[in-house]
Amino acid sequence: MDAREILTGLFDTAVSAALPDNSIAAFLPEKPKGRTIIIGAGKGAAQLAQAVETHWDGPLQGVVVTRYGYGADCKNIEVIEAAHPVPDKAGLAASKRLQQAVTGLTKDDLVIALICGGGSALLPCPPDGISLADEIAMNKALLASGAPISKMNVLRKHVSNIKGGRLAALAAPARVITLVVSDIPGDIAAFVASGPTVPDHASRKDALAVVQQYRLDLPQAILDHLNSANADAPNPDDAVFAKNEIHVIASAAISLRAAQKAAPVNCVILSDSIEGEARESAKMHAAIAREIAQNNQPFEKPVLLLSGGETTVTLRGNGKGGRNSEFLLSFAMEIDGIASITCLAADTDGIDGSEDNAGGFADGNTAQKIRDAGLDPVKLLENNDAWHALDAAKDLFKTGPTGTNVNDFRAILVA
Repeated sequence: MDAREILTGLFDTAVSAALPDNSIAAFLPEKPKGRTIIIGAGKGAAQLAQAVETHWDGPLQGVVVTRYGYGADCKNIEVIEAAHPVPDKAGLAASKRLQQAVTGLTKDDLVIALICGGGSALLPCPPDGISLADEIAMNKALLASGAPISKMNVLRKHVSNIKGGRLAALAAPARVITLVVSDIPGDIAAFVASGPTVPDHASRKDALAVVQQYRLDLPQAILDHLNSANADAPNPDDAVFAKNEIHVIASAAISLRAAQKAAPVNCVILSDSIEGEARESAKMHAAIAREIAQNNQPFEKPVLLLSGGETTVTLRGNGKGGRNSEFLLSFAMEIDGIASITCLAADTDGIDGSEDNAGGFADGNTAQKIRDAGLDPVKLLENNDAWHALDAAKDLFKTGPTGTNVNDFRAILVA
């Protein structure tokens, strides 16, 4: 079988393991005495809502928000589409709808929260004195900073009226069951979508440390807020959360194990929580692949190497492309001319950054194909312009929205 066909098949297996219909039924609670309210946010929230409607035996109602183009037909759950990765007014309206959905509930009611990656941008809800424009500016600064998603969401939850457990607190005294599709290295539920229903112990001092560490240029209104007690988030030890439950129903680890099981040759999972600069992570992956190709160690050929997690890109230029595309361009230069290595890197939600590709491929010929097209891969990488590089090499990988999001998937075949 062709190397790219093998890698594509493994990607499909990884995504399938994280699809709501294949994971949600086992985590649904018993029906309550009162009402069942569904709320949700993220790039796979509509598909999660659809799966709940399929498997829930009883009446329900609610509202979820997802990215434009990621909606799904639901009978009783309202689906709102909004902007990602930069918030917009539709997301602001969605936040208000979710807050309204959980207001005035009783102890006999049940809230099922469907939370997955992308929810942070889809739920803008700035505190008093902070505008939507201020929150947009904060998100743009974070996206350009190179900060890992865990650090981003520590800041985001302190500049919000809905994140950091605030939505679950608003639902009290109703019981809240949170079902999480994790796109966070380490699967810390509070970091997924900045934890609208999952509080944690991160403080506003931690948020200020993120601002300082990444030298974020933020609106003065946000800095003033972070320096006031108004930014303090709910404490997870508060009795208001005592009856609530949190379940990670899909994650990179689960998907990688599924892909490993389906691999046609020996397959090794390097890690499900790779972080750091995409171009530097690519060098590490390429070094391992070269060592195998040239010296048959530390693993014997043929072998598949899998990894997950979420790398970052510190913007230095003004090109196009996401973290997987940047990973691949860097990887392609590191394995230039080595025909036995082929790599697929893609985001499991189907979108790499803000472009229309999930990611792409790189092999020993990719760098030369870029040069044959009259382009310089080194200069393209310097300009964060990996999309044009992969497009020139005809190495883009496009899937469209997948209906889930368990972060990046990387598979390297050394034949």
